Amino acid sequence: MAAQKKLFAGRILVAFFTGWLCFCGSAVAGEWPQWLGPNRDNKSQETGLLKKWPEGGPKLLWSVDGLGDGWASVSIADGLIYTTGKNSKTESVYAIELTGKKKWQTESGPAWTGAYPSARCAPTFDEGRLYVTTGSGTVTCLDAKTGQVKWTVDAFGKFKGSHGRWGTAESPLIYDNMVFYMPGGNNTTVVAIDKMTGRIIWASAALDDNRAYVSPILVERGDRKIIVGVTANYIIGVDARDGTILWKYDYVKKHGKKRGADINTTTPLYHDGNIYVTSGYDHVGVMLKLSEDGKDVSLKWVDETLDCHHGGVVFVDGYIYGASWKGNGDGNWVCLDWDTGKVMYDTHWINKGAISYADGMLYCYEEKKGNVALVRATPEKFDIVSSFAVTKGTGEHWALPVISGGRLYIRHGEVLMAYDIKAH
Repeated sequence: MAAQKKLFAGRILVAFFTGWLCFCGSAVAGEWPQWLGPNRDNKSQETGLLKKWPEGGPKLLWSVDGLGDGWASVSIADGLIYTTGKNSKTESVYAIELTGKKKWQTESGPAWTGAYPSARCAPTFDEGRLYVTTGSGTVTCLDAKTGQVKWTVDAFGKFKGSHGRWGTAESPLIYDNMVFYMPGGNNTTVVAIDKMTGRIIWASAALDDNRAYVSPILVERGDRKIIVGVTANYIIGVDARDGTILWKYDYVKKHGKKRGADINTTTPLYHDGNIYVTSGYDHVGVMLKLSEDGKDVSLKWVDETLDCHHGGVVFVDGYIYGASWKGNGDGNWVCLDWDTGKVMYDTHWINKGAISYADGMLYCYEEKKGNVALVRATPEKFDIVSSFAVTKGTGEHWALPVISGGRLYIRHGEVLMAYDIKAH
């Protein structure tokens, strides 16, 4: 009997530690389950990371190629890494193990075949499923473990959407049982799709405007969940429950100066009742104050320095960080005060680029030569601690850096690289 009790206790202990390891593995791998991370704010919750890199950069753990043409960053959940790539006239979703081994590849729909056709969507992971949008506006749901397609909706075609010259560049947003997509056009602006079946739940009113190249965010204000998105001309707030357009702010009419003001690519930032939106091509950035009930916005301040092209912005401890546009081949790195819009620094370093944040540091990936810098997140100056150059892959360096599980993931063209940035 004593032996049986010991055996039973041993099995319980093994089961406990097995479950604990599975949970921890899932938690570590699941810290970046969608575009811009868990909260769509471009911030990783990672700690214990290197504050200075070795000469030549952090250790390259592995690289994997053959991922199709893409500027898509990665999403990481449940022990797998996901991204998208373009092959000829279709896009595919790729699942990669944490060791760098490809697990599966599945076609997700027609690609954008006009100018700049590479895949741009970071898959969204939710309850064992992936949701992706192709450059042509097809929304597809897949089984995250196997890659099996669950459903596909040609959302752009179905609603006769309207876009500019570069198709769709949107990563799906999910709330409750709905996945949201913004077709634009004369029939609707935003649609909600049942995440389990692909059935259309609601379609908002139309603003008769082109869609932009922006992935929306979800904001909670009062008793409302609000989709905050950007079209070609407007910043909008949409009630996530039924698609009611609560408010619209004419971003171009009020502040547009020249051609290009309607080319919007940057996901908004939200903090404490305030919404920040920026756009490149000498367009201004604006801070909007959201009313207590979420039904209206008012202008708080305007900035002309941080006109972010497409590298994203991040809010850290009262400040906004990102890169400005000085032309398609140049730009500065900028810090603004969140409350006032005051420029804290405006510094040139090689070129503009993409930015992410983790553990007190900014990860800046400039797009001209593919240099990656580790920068202290301080408003005092653009303080580079370490840097290295990405040597693998081809094409533009446009993918967002991702920090998860003690690793820095960099996508360049058909290649994904994983670097060890854990402080051992």
